[in-house]
Amino acid sequence: MPAPVDPTSTGAWARLRELADALEPDLRGWFAADPGRAERLAFTAADLRVDLSKGLLTDEILQTLLELADEVGLESRRDAMFRGEHINVTEDRAVLHTALRLPAEATLEVDGQDVVKDVHEVLQRVYRFADQVRSGEWTGITGQRIETVVNIGIGGSDLGPVMAYEALAPYRQPGLECRFISNIDPTDAAVTLEGLDPATTLFIVSSKTFGTLETLTNARLCRAWLLEGLRTAGALEGHDDAEAVARHFVAVSTALDKVADFGIDPENAFGFWDWVGGRYSMDSAIGTSLAVAIGPERFAEMLAGFHAMDEHFRSTPAEQNVPILMGLLNVWYTNFLDAQTHAVLPYAQLLHRFPAYLQQLTMESNGKGVRWDGTPVTTDTGEVWWGEPGTNGQHAFYQLIHQGTRVIPADFIAFAEPAYPLRDGATDVHELFLANFVAQTRALAFGKTAEEVREEGTAEELVPARVFTGNRPTASLLAPALTPSVLGQLIALYEHITFTQGAVWGIDSFDQWGVELGKQLAQEIAPLLAGGDTSDQDSSTRALIDYYRRHRR
Repeated sequence: MPAPVDPTSTGAWARLRELADALEPDLRGWFAADPGRAERLAFTAADLRVDLSKGLLTDEILQTLLELADEVGLESRRDAMFRGEHINVTEDRAVLHTALRLPAEATLEVDGQDVVKDVHEVLQRVYRFADQVRSGEWTGITGQRIETVVNIGIGGSDLGPVMAYEALAPYRQPGLECRFISNIDPTDAAVTLEGLDPATTLFIVSSKTFGTLETLTNARLCRAWLLEGLRTAGALEGHDDAEAVARHFVAVSTALDKVADFGIDPENAFGFWDWVGGRYSMDSAIGTSLAVAIGPERFAEMLAGFHAMDEHFRSTPAEQNVPILMGLLNVWYTNFLDAQTHAVLPYAQLLHRFPAYLQQLTMESNGKGVRWDGTPVTTDTGEVWWGEPGTNGQHAFYQLIHQGTRVIPADFIAFAEPAYPLRDGATDVHELFLANFVAQTRALAFGKTAEEVREEGTAEELVPARVFTGNRPTASLLAPALTPSVLGQLIALYEHITFTQGAVWGIDSFDQWGVELGKQLAQEIAPLLAGGDTSDQDSSTRALIDYYRRHRR
């Protein structure tokens, strides 16, 4: 890859600095003086309507951000990604999560391999397996149908499937539950397995290399639980342990030798490729548990939603390209308005795990201090992403967003159709819910002046505490309903927002070396907790280990 362009060396960056220094945000005034602002700054991407008009931007700022994208070569890097070039330079890999959702009739050859053909071969195997479990054809060792699927993974092998399983609850097959184990804390496995019948439980071990410490530890715990439970119930009479494991465990992995050593039939292992990063993998075989839960047809609809947003990102001019615009706006907030965090506020309880999913996607991708050529970054990178569903957040942390001293850009997400339409007497509860969605963005944008507070009859000494300055930036994302397709569109949107920011900053958004050091040190420290010599450790580490030893019964 060519060396990244230093964004701070561009003319657009210098102009953005001037615009930021001169900026006096006045959303009230901007809307009053510009009746077309809301329409001009609202965009369509697939089924999503995205309103950026309550952001802290003017036409000049937006145009200069687009010039910045041009000067750093954003679109050429995007096109290189879609072509399968090795833009992940530290691992010398292509970045092709977009290939996971290409239609079967598409063609894309990368490194001499037809990746679309490979993807759909694996997909068809996943779909056949999902149909077998859903229909009852796949049974456990006793011949009983599977009632619970437990996905064992961590990071991208957990966050995506969990989030999507929760988000698409109305589409799940009744009588078939999915549970998820990720944390190496033994509590996670113990609580997740509680109440399950080993005879009707199937495990999916999700680990590309089949070597992830947490995943393999939990897999062994689950294997022991399975065999002990089956043996206690007398279900293993006439069967051996290997036969039971083969009926109750499948894998998502490409390390077929390790899969076989664990006791899983390699025929029941579903692979993916090194050009799929973990946090971009939920629409690969990593989503097998989701395919079982919602069925192949709905899973395919989700993939089509991903692809629709991919096509929007790939082919829409930058001035109408929603991922590009939102990514550039995040650069504006981070590098010029000193925003350090970004809130994601879904007004949909089913998306309660979406902020956690985006934390990995954005922070593992763009939490970098060097550029893709190994040189130090020249500006701040990344934001802390966080959030909770509305209206819960309104009663928890919105105070800081409304009246705190920091700029906190916030994305509000909502759907016209509720998943569960309910009424409270004559009140449509979803309408009441969505009223909060609309009201919060309005309040954050326009606030309440001291004069308006006084007009309400507020005592003068209380006026300052009840003033809302407004000019708090938000983006509003609306869709007709939270369908599998729309979920795919939302995920792909944020994938490409993340890409846009990384391209501007000149970083490799697709490696994650920062997660490795702590994992390596944990392997060294584990024997010390069990009684090893700590003399060569620092004093703090020694003290922590000593405390553990003294208090562990």
